[in-house]
Amino acid sequence: MDRRTLAASMVAAAMSIGIGGVANAAPMMTQAQMMKVQQANHARAVAQHLVACYGINAVGKNDCAAGAHSCAGQATTARDPKSFVLLPVGDCQKIAGGSLTAG
Repeated sequence: MDRRTLAASMVAAAMSIGIGGVANAAPMMTQAQMMKVQQANHARAVAQHLVACYGINAVGKNDCAAGAHSCAGQATTARDPKSFVLLPVGDCQKIAGGSLTAG
């Protein structure tokens, strides 16, 4: 196998398993879509007594963020101190690295 074929197959394999994180991130949202997601998250948080827990997200598995990126599902790094996941009150403090404030 020549170098180009090997390099192409390695890149394809890395993207298929999500190495680098960006391949798994949600596509960019429009401003209107972001507002809808933020409003839905806020309504869910109020209705279900949820709080924002920062620093515990997986890549692309966040509910929103504090200025790190646009919105839900766009975290490019795991355990991002500026991205949060909504959790029931009291659960965030039980998780290693969880914080109720953005880092």
